[in-house]
Formats: sequence, structure tokens, C-alpha cells
Amino acid sequence: MSESVAVGSFRFWFATRRWEWSAEVYRMHGYRPGEVEPSTELILAHKHPDDRRGVAEAIDRSVDLGEPFSSRHRFLDTAGVEHDVMVVADRIRDENGAAVGTSGFYIDLGGVLGDDERAALDAELPRPFAARAVVEQAKGILMRMYGISAEQACKVLVWRSQATNLSLRDLSERLIAELPLVPPPSPATIAAFDHILMTVH
Repeated sequence: MSESVAVGSFRFWFATRRWEWSAEVYRMHGYRPGEVEPSTELILAHKHPDDRRGVAEAIDRSVDLGEPFSSRHRFLDTAGVEHDVMVVADRIRDENGAAVGTSGFYIDLGGVLGDDERAALDAELPRPFAARAVVEQAKGILMRMYGISAEQACKVLVWRSQATNLSLRDLSERLIAELPLVPPPSPATIAAFDHILMTVH
């Protein structure tokens, strides 16, 4: 049986720029847990050359603006194998509500759905059309928000379903219900989509 989607956790403290990796993130990068001290320099050294600048800018934004470190990028492990990852995170706040760091997850999007992931999808998708439709809506949201494929969106949904012990349908419904909390697209984005909608044929 194939392994589940590879996911590891991290924390990053703004004041000291100190990183903490879970054992899974060490292994993704090709290290034994605790073998090296994660640092911004080490992290950037592993990034794909075409993605390194964007990741560096995302880290700087986190420190300067107190934003979560979220990114979609590629990195090379110690063996030179390329990993396509999505990093999702939230702020760490102190007792006064100030953002002092960011914590979240590395999700390895590479490869195809494993047996466990496919089984989880198969257990949900044969349900009535309404149930399948809400999962497809959630997939579409993830694809647009993170610029990932349908298969990769499935991997993310399965991961969160397993992590939260929610069915794919329940998770998708809750995700969609929270969507109004996301800031609306800019007028320029809407105008660009208007053009596509009115000219596609």
C-alpha cells in the first residue's frame, strides 16, 4: 500500500528568525531529524533556483509584516531530488494578540494519489451528486487559491480530512462556509475574469 501524502510541520519565530522542523520536514530535505539546525540560509539554499527569490521575499514579508509564511515552491533535497511543496501556515500570537511567529505545514504535492488517499476519495465520491459536488467545489477553491492541479487539490483535501477526522464532504462544506472570511478579489482581477467570461466560446 502506498504511503499517505507527505506532510511535516514547522514553526518560525520572527524576533530571532529561528526555525523549528518536525521529523518529517527534516526527512523531506534529506536529513535525519536533528542532523542540522534549520535556518533561513539553509532553507533558501535548498530552494529551486527559479523559486528562491520568491521564497526569500515571502520570509521577509512574514518578519516585516507579521504575516504567515505561506508559499508554493520547489526545493531540492540532499540527493538532488526535486520536491513540489505547498506551505500553509497561520500566525503565532502572544498573550496580547501580537504576531510573534508563524506555524504550519509543508505538504509534498509530488507524485500521484497513494492507495490510502484514493481509498478515502472512493469512499466519499460514490455518494449522491450533491455530496460529490461540494467536494469538487472545495477542490476548485484550492486549485485557484494555490495554483495547484486537481490531483494535488485532492491530496490536500485528503490530508486535512485525515488530520481533522472529518469526512471529505463535511470538511468541504465547512471550508466553503468559511470562504466569505477571505478578502474579495481586486477590481483588476474581477475585470480580467469578466473579459474571459464574455469572450470565451
